[in-house]
Amino acid sequence: MTYQAILIVSFGGPEQRDDVIPFLENVLRGRNVPRERMLAVAGHYYHFGGKSPINDQCRALVAALKAETSLPVYWGNRNWHPMLADTVRQMAADGVTRAVAIGTSAYSSYSGCRQYIENIEKARAEVGDSAPVIDKLPPFCDHPLFVEAATDRVRAAFDRIPEERRPEARLVFTAHSIPLTMSAGCAYEEQLRSTAREISAQLDHPEWDMAWQSRSGPPSQPWLEPDILGYLREIAGEDARDVVVAPIGFLSDHMEVRYDLDVEAAALAKQLGLDFVRAATVGTHPLLVRMLAELATQEVVACAPGCCPPPPRR
Repeated sequence: MTYQAILIVSFGGPEQRDDVIPFLENVLRGRNVPRERMLAVAGHYYHFGGKSPINDQCRALVAALKAETSLPVYWGNRNWHPMLADTVRQMAADGVTRAVAIGTSAYSSYSGCRQYIENIEKARAEVGDSAPVIDKLPPFCDHPLFVEAATDRVRAAFDRIPEERRPEARLVFTAHSIPLTMSAGCAYEEQLRSTAREISAQLDHPEWDMAWQSRSGPPSQPWLEPDILGYLREIAGEDARDVVVAPIGFLSDHMEVRYDLDVEAAALAKQLGLDFVRAATVGTHPLLVRMLAELATQEVVACAPGCCPPPPRR
């Protein structure tokens, strides 16, 4: 199967302070989230002047893919400009009839896989009959080049710890927590633990933990645990000295990485007397870019119908 273009599909993020509330209203539309919670999340963006890092990360990924492949590379977002429907409309105007989409999530879950497929189909419906056929690349967390790129990032983090202390350093992998009802319908947790196991083996650091971050649901709804903040408190009580935090659940530095880890978790670690080292996300690691370019030129095996179902509505 020959594709004429690559489409990066991402979450989107505000570019300036005035964008923050409209962006969050797009994200939360149709969801029963108290406004107080939305304003609290807005504060995370205001901490960085109202600009999310994710759009610049997407621009960098687009540029890297253009340098790696001869295919044109487009980019559209779920929740902020460039909006996905506008991008699909431009692809149609450019004569693209078949494209492969890359969602900026490497793992299976409703929000990280199935919802992207739904977003693409909704955008195509808005454009109409001229819209190109768009096949979404399946999750790629188990691809050897992805694992190698992530391992390289974690190794670089360990290199920031004095050599004699590295064997005893705690290694914790993190990802966005999701409701247990969503986790039960997909391979998200299993895939993350498998990736973590592969990375730790390549690093020859067999002791590792998995923690979760950035939960946003009501306290009454069970989500994946332990939370990274609780984890840091726990290991501080065990007299740990160094901790490497590797956010392997994120392809690039989302706001959840910059705020929840670099601000909140780092501040708590300092308070607890922990040496906190955060590994970089894979971002535009050359191995990741090469992998995506190679996958985009192969036949896509679409996700099975009904995979990664949405959690039941409460």
